[in-house]
Amino acid sequence: MSLKAKLEAIIYAAENPVTLDQLIELVKESVTNEGAADGTEVKSRVRLALEQLIVDYYAPDHGIEIRQVAGGYRMSTKPEHHDIVRAFAKSLKPPIRLSLPALETLAVIAYKQPVTVPEISEIRGVDSNGVIVTLLDRKLITTGGRKAVIGRPILYKTTKEFLMRFGLRDIGELPSMEEFEKLVAESFQSDLLPANYEPAGAPENAVAGTEMGLPTQDSETTAHEDSVLATVENKHSDENDSAA
Repeated sequence: MSLKAKLEAIIYAAENPVTLDQLIELVKESVTNEGAADGTEVKSRVRLALEQLIVDYYAPDHGIEIRQVAGGYRMSTKPEHHDIVRAFAKSLKPPIRLSLPALETLAVIAYKQPVTVPEISEIRGVDSNGVIVTLLDRKLITTGGRKAVIGRPILYKTTKEFLMRFGLRDIGELPSMEEFEKLVAESFQSDLLPANYEPAGAPENAVAGTEMGLPTQDSETTAHEDSVLATVENKHSDENDSAA
């Protein structure tokens, strides 16, 4: 990979502006291996490659540019494209906001699907009826028929929206549980609980850098969700009886 390509990848991936010193530190070893005599030459090569990269993006056939911002470099859309980018941003769905119990329930469904509410509740150790309604409303899960046991409880499975949210081609690409937890933290990093929320037994700063902002449910909300769930189950029951 060329030096210019490495710098491009770093700047693209960085959340905050990347300084010249940071870029030099990150590519110093590879530049030295390519023949740079000393630190001065490394810096000269990095600066030159960066200037070339900026010129490349300045061309009119690029919709983004590399700008100097707050002492560093970052990618941004060019001013002449702001209107279309703004229109695109307005067309996007609002961000999904989930509580930690909802994320926990989603993980159980993802790895155990199709699964029933009693089975989910048994794994989590708490009642999961209210959380199921939230996940249904967010279109992250859907019903998948009924289990052939007494009471015929509804089976739940993940949806295409779930795959899109986590960048998966299909369920077969689900990572390990540890990797899944990391994906959850990244995908919903601005949609979790308040920063001062600390689950019992959780280590300090367990979700570092995560903004949280969803209030816990009160009993009235939970009762409403249980009522909605009952309506959903009755609807499916009527549909199945009609089909029979």
